[in-house]
Amino acid sequence: MKRINNGWLAAIIIGAVLIIDQVVKIWVKTHFFYGEEMEITSWFKLVFIENNGMAFGMELGSKLVLTWLRIVAVILFIYYLCRIRRRTDLPVGYVVCIALITAGAAGNVIDCIAYGQLFNNPAPPQVAQLLPPDGGYASLFQGRVVDMFYFPLCEWDWPMWVPGVGGDHFIFFQPIFNVADAALTTSVIVLILFYAKWLSPRKEQVEETDAAATDDSQSE
Repeated sequence: MKRINNGWLAAIIIGAVLIIDQVVKIWVKTHFFYGEEMEITSWFKLVFIENNGMAFGMELGSKLVLTWLRIVAVILFIYYLCRIRRRTDLPVGYVVCIALITAGAAGNVIDCIAYGQLFNNPAPPQVAQLLPPDGGYASLFQGRVVDMFYFPLCEWDWPMWVPGVGGDHFIFFQPIFNVADAALTTSVIVLILFYAKWLSPRKEQVEETDAAATDDSQSE
């Protein structure tokens, strides 16, 4: 069976993740008021929140700087995928991971760039409106990232004798995230665990040199 071109594989994955990510975000944004919660099971809930920061609601530095860093990262990953689009020596899983990282970063970039213009942010219990007649809630590049998946898998109260956290209530897993966050984070973990050797610039350079040498010898 002929292997699909890396470029097409990456394009399909990125397109699929972006569509799913944006459909879920728009649905949540226009059907949930801010902070609203829907319990699916005791360990899985949909909770509508927004954040200015990185994956899983973390905050880091200037909003505008973060947005531009995401844009630069997406451009670099797309450039890299273009570079490797015809290589047949790369594992399919490696290409999939790079594509998922690109899609995850791009998904949240869309929120940051456009959501402030596309939606309003009314006070609960009203829900946001897509393309409101009075305009959006923020300027271009100042949108907030929509999160919704919450998995409080288990929780307990720490015994009083535990240093630092005694008596505190602990919930595992607390971060609330979206499809883009999940795609990016899981692919980074898989990439590090199983495909770290393919990240070496030296290896890629050696392989490209060998391939060029082979082509030259064949042309002679």
